[in-house]
Amino acid sequence: MDGRLARADLAVLGVAMLAVSTSGPMIAALTAPALAIAFWRNAMGAAAIGATALARPSVRAEFAALTGREIKLIVAAGLLLSAHFMCWTPSLSYTTVASATALVCVQPVWAALGSRLLGRPVSRLTWMGIGLSLAGVLLLTSADLSVSGRAVWGDLLAIVGGMLAAAYTTIGEEVRRSVSTTVYTSFCYGTCALATLVVCLAAGIRMFGYDGETWLRLVALTVCAQLLGHTLFNRVVGRVGATVVSTAILLEVPMAALIAAIFLDQAPPGTAVPAGVLLLAGVYVVVRAEGRAREEQQANLPVD
Repeated sequence: MDGRLARADLAVLGVAMLAVSTSGPMIAALTAPALAIAFWRNAMGAAAIGATALARPSVRAEFAALTGREIKLIVAAGLLLSAHFMCWTPSLSYTTVASATALVCVQPVWAALGSRLLGRPVSRLTWMGIGLSLAGVLLLTSADLSVSGRAVWGDLLAIVGGMLAAAYTTIGEEVRRSVSTTVYTSFCYGTCALATLVVCLAAGIRMFGYDGETWLRLVALTVCAQLLGHTLFNRVVGRVGATVVSTAILLEVPMAALIAAIFLDQAPPGTAVPAGVLLLAGVYVVVRAEGRAREEQQANLPVD
């Protein structure tokens, strides 16, 4: 990677991190039903990417050339993303933006634990990071318990949302080895939107009839968090690596908390601050340890 490309990727990461940091505060400020928010951000995101993508012959050809395995993996990723949003989005109605964002960002820890369950070795440093993060989760949840049982329910939804995001990211990383960002994101977001819509219709959730301000906020959420956030992370992960992207995402936690404190007057309890620091420190250790393990594994691969 040359210096110019490195600077360009760094700039893209910066834009993506700032954009995705607006997700929690924007969702908390919306008056539309949580699952409807999850549907519209993905539906509008898929439509925006798909409309521009299908106008290009090369992209249409790539869609037509998708293998059965790639299609199954993308659909699985979309279903997991839908389940993630159906947990993460409602969590912001119960707990603070700071707590929900911190807990959902623990996804690298769940990915490492998932690797262990699949029989892959986990280093001692990774276990140390997992221990730190889980201690932070317990401390943060106990801090919210002093606030209300409602806040703890929001914490639990955010934790499950993080687990689902870890599974979605793991599958997405595999698919992105052979499928372009444009094809993957439009197909994945579309699958996510369709699955979420089925749940919304079955639950009788109101999908229309919002005022103009709500629609404008939904569009802003789609542009910022979905297109400039998630999609840009997907775009650079193949070049800078999952470790760098995962580390950058950690900056979402303090940024989202700051935005919520300024615009929503949400100040987390004092005990939540050391809990968040402990949690993020653990996640950082896991991300670095897993990244080092991948580098060592690649270095040991036989050369043709």
